[in-house]
Amino acid sequence: MAAYEFTVTVRTQYLPEQSDPSRSNYVFTYAITIKNTGTVGAQLISRHWVITDANNHVDEVRGLGVVGHQPLLQPGEQFEYTSGTQLATPQGSMTGEYFCVAEDGHQFETKIPEFVLSLPRTLH
Repeated sequence: MAAYEFTVTVRTQYLPEQSDPSRSNYVFTYAITIKNTGTVGAQLISRHWVITDANNHVDEVRGLGVVGHQPLLQPGEQFEYTSGTQLATPQGSMTGEYFCVAEDGHQFETKIPEFVLSLPRTLH
C-alpha cells in the first residue's frame, strides 16, 4: 500500500540588522526541510501559510511552490529552502500546509507544524 507523507522541520532566526523595533518591524527567517517519508514520489505544488503576530493579527499567504520551486521528491529525498517574514510584534507564529501531488496522481496535504518566531531571550 502506498504511503503519501512529507515530513517538515523548521529552524528560525531573528534578523536584528533588518529589523526596526522603533517602527514595529521585526524580521525573521525560517529554514524549512521537507523530506519525503512516504513510499511514492510526489511533487510540492503550492503552499498556504497562516502568520499570526502577538496582537492576533493574521496574514494568510497562498502561492505556487516554495521560493520559485516545485520540488519533486522521491522517497527519502529532501528539499531545503530559506524564506522570511516581517511581524509588527517581537513574537508571533506560523503554520500552514503544502499541497502535493504524487506520481500516481494522488493529491494530499502536508501539515506544516506551528512554529514560534521570537526575539532571543524574550520568552520566559
